[in-house]
Amino acid sequence: MNYAVRYYTKTGNTKRLAEAMAQELGVEALPISAPIEEKVDLLFLGNSYYAFSIDPEVRDFIQSLDKAKIGKIVNFGSAAMLNSTYKKVKAEADKVGIPMMETEFHCKGEFKGIHKGRPNADDVKAAAAFARKIMGNN
Repeated sequence: MNYAVRYYTKTGNTKRLAEAMAQELGVEALPISAPIEEKVDLLFLGNSYYAFSIDPEVRDFIQSLDKAKIGKIVNFGSAAMLNSTYKKVKAEADKVGIPMMETEFHCKGEFKGIHKGRPNADDVKAAAAFARKIMGNN
């Protein structure tokens, strides 16, 4: 299986999760500004809520994806106030015809003192374990 990890972050929280997952998968975690040039079976896409939705840059990135190159998107991220971005990412992925894996990783993230220190070391370990589990199931 071929994997890619892309992330969008304003605080660095999602980047930390992306790097832990990428290490498990044997790939490099790159920001969404780095295009997907090779065919990948699973694209791990890290993001979060900003103003109650995914950031327009994440939406634009998903819209730029070539469905012939992406098998499935695996959603992951952190957020201080809201939980999963799965439904928002899936809505965009559906528009371009790329399926989403139903399983995702989400943890609390620090924002303006809320959930201070999150994601913490345990969250990062859990992110790596999630990637390992997905890799083992495929």
